[in-house]
Order: sequence, then C-alpha cells, then structure tokens
Amino acid sequence: MYLKGSKWSMNKRRRRSNPWLIVLLLIGIGFIVYINVVWIPTIPPPFVPTPTPTRDPQSFSQEAEAYLTEGQVGLAMESLEAAINANPQEVSNYLTLAKLQIYRGEYEHARENAENALLLDRTRPYAFALLAWSKGYQGEYLDGIADVEAALDLDPNDAFAHAIYALILARQVVNNVGEIDTLDQAIEHSRQALNLNPDLLEARWARGYVLEITSNYEEAVLQLEAAIEIDDTIGDLHLALGRNYFTLEDYIGAIDEFTSAYRYNPGDPAPNWYISQVYARQGEYAKAIQYAEQAVSDGPDDPYMHANLGTMFYRDLRYNQAIEELELAVRGGTTSDGTLVEGIPLDYSMTVIEIYSRFGLSLARLNRCSEAVQVATAMLQTVPDDETAVYNAEEMINICQAFQENPPTPTPTLEVSDQETQPTATPTKTEGN
Repeated sequence: MYLKGSKWSMNKRRRRSNPWLIVLLLIGIGFIVYINVVWIPTIPPPFVPTPTPTRDPQSFSQEAEAYLTEGQVGLAMESLEAAINANPQEVSNYLTLAKLQIYRGEYEHARENAENALLLDRTRPYAFALLAWSKGYQGEYLDGIADVEAALDLDPNDAFAHAIYALILARQVVNNVGEIDTLDQAIEHSRQALNLNPDLLEARWARGYVLEITSNYEEAVLQLEAAIEIDDTIGDLHLALGRNYFTLEDYIGAIDEFTSAYRYNPGDPAPNWYISQVYARQGEYAKAIQYAEQAVSDGPDDPYMHANLGTMFYRDLRYNQAIEELELAVRGGTTSDGTLVEGIPLDYSMTVIEIYSRFGLSLARLNRCSEAVQVATAMLQTVPDDETAVYNAEEMINICQAFQENPPTPTPTLEVSDQETQPTATPTKTEGN
C-alpha cells in the first residue's frame, strides 16, 4: 500500500545506532553510580558538627610551661585552663594555675583551684599550702593557718609550707590582728623555709617580708632581689622590693620597681599609690597627683585611694579638690561614674587620724566652718587621747574663730602630723591590696 503525499513507508529502513553515543551513556551511568556509592557517603549530614581531632591534654600543660619560660604568664594560665578542661583529673594543673593566680592577686580563683586539687588528692602538702595562702591573703587567717598546719602534718620539712606560714603570720602583724608571739613565729618559719630550701622563691619572699616588717630593710632587699632573680614576673615581689628601696631613700630604684609591679599586675592600684608617695616625698606634687589619680582609677571603690589623692591635693594647697576626695574617704558616697565608696570609720590609727585632720583643716581654710567644727568635734570625742588628733581638731576651731573675728583668710598652717609618714607594707587597711 502506498499513501500518496506521505513520507512514511513500511518499507523505510531503520537508522543505525551510534556506538559513540552508547559509550557516552555508559560513562555517564558509571559516573552517577560512582557518586552515589563512593563520594556521597563521605559527605557529612547537614547541621551535624564536623568531627575534629582530639588534642592531647598533656600538650596544653607543655604549652603552659613554654609560655612561663618566655615570661608570658597570662597565656600560660589560659593553657592551664585548657588543660584542666581537657583532663579534669590531672591534679598538677590545678596547683600550677592556683599558684599563678596567687601571684596575680586572684585569691578567690586560686582558692577554688586549690580546693579542686584537694578533692582529687588530699595527700599533697603543696595543695594545702596553696589553699592556706589564698585564704590568708583574703584575711581568713585562722582558716589559712589550719590549712598550712595540715600541710606540715603531711611533711614537717616542707619548705614551701613554712614559707607560706611565715607570709600569713607576717600579714597578720601588718594588719594588727596577730597575737603576742605572732611575729616570733613568722621569724622562725621564714628561717626554717630558707634553711630547708634556699633556692625556693617563696622562701626568699617570706624571709624578705619578715625582715621588712622588722625594719631590717637592707637585708630584706637582698632576699627580695634573690627572689626576683628566680622569677621576675611577679608584681607583688617588685612591689615589696620597691617599698624597701623607698624606705632606704633609693627613689629611682623604688619607682622602677613600682613600675614593674604595675606592668606585671595591671589594674592593681597599689603600685601607683606608692609612686605618688615617692613624688610627694620629694615635693613633686603635680606628679604625685597624676599617679594618685591613676590609683583611684584602678581602685575607685577604695576609700584609701581617694584619701591619698585628697592628701596630694591638700599638700599642693588645692583645698577644694582635696575636700572632694577626702569627703569620699571619710563619709563615703558615690563617685561621678556611680561607684559606691564606703567611708573610713574614725579610730586611733595614725593613718585615719591624718585623713580626718586634712579633711577638717581643708574645710576650715575655705571657711566651711560648720562642717569643719563637726569634724573637730568628732575627733575630740572619738580619739581624745591622741595628741595629734586633739591638736589638729583645735587648729580647725582656731582657724574658724579667726574667720569670725577677721574675715580675710588666714595664712594656711600645716598640722603637726603633716609630715611624710613611712608607708606600711600595704597602702590600705583592706585585705588584698
């Protein structure tokens, strides 16, 4: 049959298959099979964290040791924290971190790490001694002594424990909370620590501190210099050496050490407090005020820092500014940035009497006599047996009487006690400074 006009025919021949097309199709099919069987199973499921190799916990400890060798204490502490997270059962990491935290004045954190170490192992004198150190420097002297005695029960010849015992006892003496024999015990423990291990930093430190508070400043310098040779990255050691240089009137050496103390423990107000004292001793009140202001910036809630700045203004005869700072120290209040400051109660401490005296005299010299008389009255009633306090209170009253009788401002008169007094081992009466 033939359909006219149609191109279709039953007799038309079929087109031959293209072999190259078949080859390409087979290759494509093989590629798809390969992707499904080999490659896709290696792709992680979506939203599931990619597994990473686990780092050896010991490597963090080794890294911390390397940082300490380079003097990079902050990085060493970070590595130790990582080591603890990687292996919470390793006691030595807690102890090393606790010691470094004590060196930086982080006593509460050090206490936590020492306690964690003791939870894992209560047979280590070192752990008990570190716990004692952290407690003692937070003002918990009895608890600290109990812990250091526990360390000595485990090992009576542990030089580190004897050194910490001496430091805690010396701290008690400085803050006037010791017993009759506290100083004698501090001396004995410091000697024992040094005899047991003269190469131990804490033994040199403790011996130097005890020599300082017993007024053996030149000997204290030798011990503290030896401690710094062992490790020169501890701010408190530089602070202690600077205090002794200051007492020996080596002002350049003192400022160098206080500057080093601040470099290794930034944010601590004590180094700049001491530097302000050095410049005030030399009559350079502009510089003294500069460093006193930095100390206030670092310790805005510390009334003694405000008292120090007020004293520098007072000695520079800038009574308005002196009153502003001394009032915060005496009465307490809130700083311009909202920091709360608690006032210092009046007592027989010479430091406190001097603060109240300068506050009252500044008020009197600016004819703010109602306030000045209030301060004078408080001093006469609260500390009537202190000759300096009585003299200064009477001077406030005399100045105010002179204003009533003769309105022109009288020539300022410095009080009898307004001579530079030797700073004690700590710039304030509060613990931890």
